[in-house]
Amino acid sequence: MENRINGIHHITAIAGDPKRNYDFYTRILGLRMVKKTVNFDDPNTYHFYYGDETGTPGTILTFFPWGDQIPAGRRGTRQVTEIGYSVPEGSLDFWTKRFHDNKVVYNKVSEKFGEQYLTFLDPDGLKIELTVPKVADARKPWETAEVSAENATRGFHHITITSNKIEETAKILTDIFGYKLVEQHVNRFRFITDAVDTAAIVDLVEAPGERAGHVAGGSVHHVAFRVANDDILMQFRRKIVEAGYQITDKIDRNYFYSLYFREPGGVLFELASDNPGFGVDESIDQLGTGLMLPAQYESSRAQIERVLPALV
Repeated sequence: MENRINGIHHITAIAGDPKRNYDFYTRILGLRMVKKTVNFDDPNTYHFYYGDETGTPGTILTFFPWGDQIPAGRRGTRQVTEIGYSVPEGSLDFWTKRFHDNKVVYNKVSEKFGEQYLTFLDPDGLKIELTVPKVADARKPWETAEVSAENATRGFHHITITSNKIEETAKILTDIFGYKLVEQHVNRFRFITDAVDTAAIVDLVEAPGERAGHVAGGSVHHVAFRVANDDILMQFRRKIVEAGYQITDKIDRNYFYSLYFREPGGVLFELASDNPGFGVDESIDQLGTGLMLPAQYESSRAQIERVLPALV
């Protein structure tokens, strides 16, 4: 596990209204707000991190909520088009009723690769699936007053990338990241890493004639793959450079170290380290309760706090 890509670290998407996003993910979906901070490049915009109790890699969904002036995105090729969460067996009836009662757009339960799943859209149109995995997910869930452990999400199950042609993207997954193609159904190809038991699946959907999507509101901005620490991060940087791809230098994101490159199918990939974690500036019991600013913006805290909208 140590010197490998250990599945998905986090997924980052674009949202509109911050309060609407916060209410949906903490109340309706029952995730924990793990970190409330700001966009490193736009400190007048929030950056939200949702996950389990401690923000374990493989559970972290993050958002740039840029306000309702952001145009709506459009799903298509050159995008992450679906985010899959793992949920317990028997929980889909609970989620179907919950979505119905809260006027969430959803589809009827369906099945792929022998697993039942329920598709829904968040308030900005982001497409998410709740999947009951073949092997029960043993990760400890975050519980709320409305979403108990018997129904709560466990973390990521998979992502889906849609491309006009998947061959070069597949090579990144297999030759550099260590994934293997394990199943295919029509134009959907399932790649899995055996480095970890969860958050380990990438589905590639090949759609030759489909037009490129537009990344904006309700779209995935990028997906981050997990490594154990920043030393291993740099080992993978060398591999990616040797394969002929342009990649950033190491970037300190306070809670992990990152590299970014665009894979051949057009999706922005990030590699992110487990270290140092979300407990560097808040205790575990206080995660997500304060506005945590990168050091370069701390002197502007009063101004930033005046601009950012209240969440409660």
